Amino acid sequence: MAHNGGLEIPIESVKGVGGKRGAVLKEAGIHTLADLFFYLPRRYLDRSQILPIARVPSGQELTLVGQVRQMRFVPGARPRFTLVVEDDSDDITCVWFQGGRYMQRNFTEGDVLALSGKVEVFQGRPQMVHPEYEFIEASGAPTLLHTGGIIPLYTASADMKERGLRSRGFRLIMHRALNEFKDRICDEMPAEMMERLVLPGLRESFELVHFPRTMEDVRLARRRLAFDELFELQLRLARLRRKRLAEADGIAFSRAEQLVRGVCEKLPFELTRAQEQAIGEIVADMESPFPMARLLQGDVGSGKTLVALCALLVAVENQYQSVLMAPTEILAEQHFLNIKSLVEPLGVAVILLVGKQRAAARKEVLQALESGTAQIVIGTHALFQEEVNFFRLGLAVVDEQHRFGVVQRSELYRKGSKIDILMMTATPIPRTLTLTLYGDQDVSVIDELPPGRKSARTVLRSPDRRELIFEFAANQVREGRQIYVVYPLVEESEKMDLKSASEGYEELRHGLLAEFSTGLLHGRMATEEKAEVMDAFKSGEIQVLCSTTVIEVGVDVPNATLMIVEHAERFGLAQLHQLRGRVGRGSEQSYCILVNYAQSGDSGALQRLNTLCTSQDGFEIAQKDLEIRGPGEVFGTRQAGIPEFVVADLIGDADLLEVARKEAARVVGQEDEGTAQGV
Repeated sequence: MAHNGGLEIPIESVKGVGGKRGAVLKEAGIHTLADLFFYLPRRYLDRSQILPIARVPSGQELTLVGQVRQMRFVPGARPRFTLVVEDDSDDITCVWFQGGRYMQRNFTEGDVLALSGKVEVFQGRPQMVHPEYEFIEASGAPTLLHTGGIIPLYTASADMKERGLRSRGFRLIMHRALNEFKDRICDEMPAEMMERLVLPGLRESFELVHFPRTMEDVRLARRRLAFDELFELQLRLARLRRKRLAEADGIAFSRAEQLVRGVCEKLPFELTRAQEQAIGEIVADMESPFPMARLLQGDVGSGKTLVALCALLVAVENQYQSVLMAPTEILAEQHFLNIKSLVEPLGVAVILLVGKQRAAARKEVLQALESGTAQIVIGTHALFQEEVNFFRLGLAVVDEQHRFGVVQRSELYRKGSKIDILMMTATPIPRTLTLTLYGDQDVSVIDELPPGRKSARTVLRSPDRRELIFEFAANQVREGRQIYVVYPLVEESEKMDLKSASEGYEELRHGLLAEFSTGLLHGRMATEEKAEVMDAFKSGEIQVLCSTTVIEVGVDVPNATLMIVEHAERFGLAQLHQLRGRVGRGSEQSYCILVNYAQSGDSGALQRLNTLCTSQDGFEIAQKDLEIRGPGEVFGTRQAGIPEFVVADLIGDADLLEVARKEAARVVGQEDEGTAQGV
């Protein structure tokens, strides 16, 4: 179904849109009739109730009809234009404070008008200020575009308003365009599908969404237009998946269990059922001749890295190289140290490639990659660079994949020949986003935590409790524990009144926590410096770590039991959940204290923070985050590749997305049947 409905007709083709109006509409993104029809009202007013003037209640939006009895322009410091309009029951005064000189040329005594607006009482008389109006001709029933029904209100730029394209002028343009070009609207949805899904036609949907008779009309029309967008996306994803599965010339890895068994036998714990299931799904994909494209998602601390390591080892045992790419150097270094300790005793060579390595070390790493002596490489964006060449790459694992753009991921893919790709995220993704972003891929979910892990007790505190908070922190350190204190900024900012990591570090080490060893960690530090600080924290040499969100993912220090987040209102829900996941990795009870500096009126911040205090479930938190902030804010639309829908809403239209996915699968299945029969 074509999204434009066959309406790639220049906007200037509409009567009333000349060169100047056309220019301002184009600035608003309206170049064609399709753009115009998809420029949906931002909201609607119900002006369907027309009352006699004598019965109009004050303070309400309503519509009335009357005849102009008197009109007058009053000059002065605040010039105004007034109309007295009457019907059989009473009269009402209408006042305009803007454009009065123009307005007086617009009316004559005896005009019959439909007026809509809010009625107020002024000096004992009913009055409407700046009402919407429609001329009603005595010769017949009027076409009420601005009054007497469900009235659409449109977003208008300053330039549009200047050219007479506020909601009122815009409605006129829309009405003319629909009347003149409705026969050109091409609806590609089969009648059978429309009937089965109870959806109106495309032409009818445009008419109903812009000029509805009832709000039910709006709901029906909007559902059809939203379905078209979601179906178009799901059909594209279904065809991409079919194309990938048709390319049976990927790497078919052989069954390889020796290295995986060797690692698992050394672990001091058993894999969870969910981990075993995910490993089984990934290995089955790797053994097939189709290039794997799988997403592995799970909550904080659910053991995704161990699952990914098993996949890396399957490739190694098949004489292929494998790569794990992380978004930050700290996370890459963490993966490198953990994986190296597990696999080097088995004779597997692991190397690290990050951007800030010394020239000699970098040269050595590049040679090891090209010669094949490096079997597993852990790295950051540095893996994309041109001089990075692999001897025989078979598998790429992309950790925290939503932080990499589509182009970056494809650059890594091109480092080998039809390699398998496993994308991994510790940010649980609501189902609607999964179907939107990864509808062409398979998904494995680790939905349980290792046994024995204790949830972090999470509380919300105001800044006036800071002294008590850090007294509690000091007691934790005295008991032999370690703590994180996270800040939104690296350094103090003149523009924002926020605590910074550098400022907090100085405050704590000379004040509230002066008796303890305190360290500072942030993204601007050199690689070696960051590694030294993290090593010192892991070994217990540093007891208090002041940091920015560079410790958000992957950092694993079991002895850390307290996470204090300064200016918690500045962080997203998913980010706070990730930060909380840095504690509770040992056997001791852990705590997360969110210090909220937001004003009492900031209900959004309070809603986010209360959600974190009441839930430990990453998937539930991710859904709430999506509802509060929307998909673009959650992941960063451009980076994540989230399509920019005009009508569809990934939260409100979750059920419709499921319907669109099933319909797309049905269509692709029919296409396959047709191909098989030689149609």
